Amino acid sequence: MKIGFIGLGNMGGPMAANLAAAGHDVTGFDTAAPMPVGVTAADSAEAAVTEVDVVVTMLPNGQILRDVAASIIPAMKQGAVLCDCSTVDVDSAKAVADQARLAGLAALDAPVSGGIGGAQAGTLTFMVGGPDDAFAKVVPLLDIMGQKTVHCGDSGAGQSAKICNNMILGVTMIATCEAFALADKLGLDRQKMFDVVSTSSGSSWSVNTYCPAPGVGPKSPADNNYTPGFAAELMLKDLNLSQQAADSANADTPMGALARQLYHSFVEDEDGRGRDFSAMLPRFTQRNT
Repeated sequence: MKIGFIGLGNMGGPMAANLAAAGHDVTGFDTAAPMPVGVTAADSAEAAVTEVDVVVTMLPNGQILRDVAASIIPAMKQGAVLCDCSTVDVDSAKAVADQARLAGLAALDAPVSGGIGGAQAGTLTFMVGGPDDAFAKVVPLLDIMGQKTVHCGDSGAGQSAKICNNMILGVTMIATCEAFALADKLGLDRQKMFDVVSTSSGSSWSVNTYCPAPGVGPKSPADNNYTPGFAAELMLKDLNLSQQAADSANADTPMGALARQLYHSFVEDEDGRGRDFSAMLPRFTQRNT
């Protein structure tokens, strides 16, 4: 399959490389990032999408997605699919899908979970919104870049699923860090804490798989001085998106709102920027000392 790939940073680069390694003809464009192995460089975004079957985008935010879509949709051939893997607001995802339909194209919103490691290993999870026929065309490519793909519904449903998932993640990570900080104050050994919680009703992905306490549980960013697997500023971005969606849908999400407030303080006013989102644990232990 001929593929155009726009946005070749920490996530998009390895994703495009995996498609090329699987034998697909991948042409890429990025304003700054280097070309991955096996990917042919284009001089512009428009040049990258001409005469390709599928265009994949991995971009920082909804406004950039809208701008890129406005420039590349007129250059795409009829019948091509635009598959956006960025995490953006639901309104932007729907607006791009509408623009693609008006041009005789199909669009999918297909945000990912799994971080940089998942992009490199080809083990991402894709949450996809959009029409059935476009999904059927693109799913073989998603299967190369990831290990699980869920078709969540119509346009915007993929972004909705991602936002809801990451709101849960942000809230549960804060609760996990609070609990470990409290356990420290109570004199409870962290390993004993993990042994109980990971097999009891308090278990969660934040505890069992991504434990924020160094030396406890499976290896995680906590064991590497909180070098980001998923940066705190990216969690803040997703929590901002969740609250934007909640306001738009008139949904009551007080825990999501408080998580956004705490991560905003952590990133903007404390030392959270450039650290993993699980670095909330030393934040709580330091504040409570």
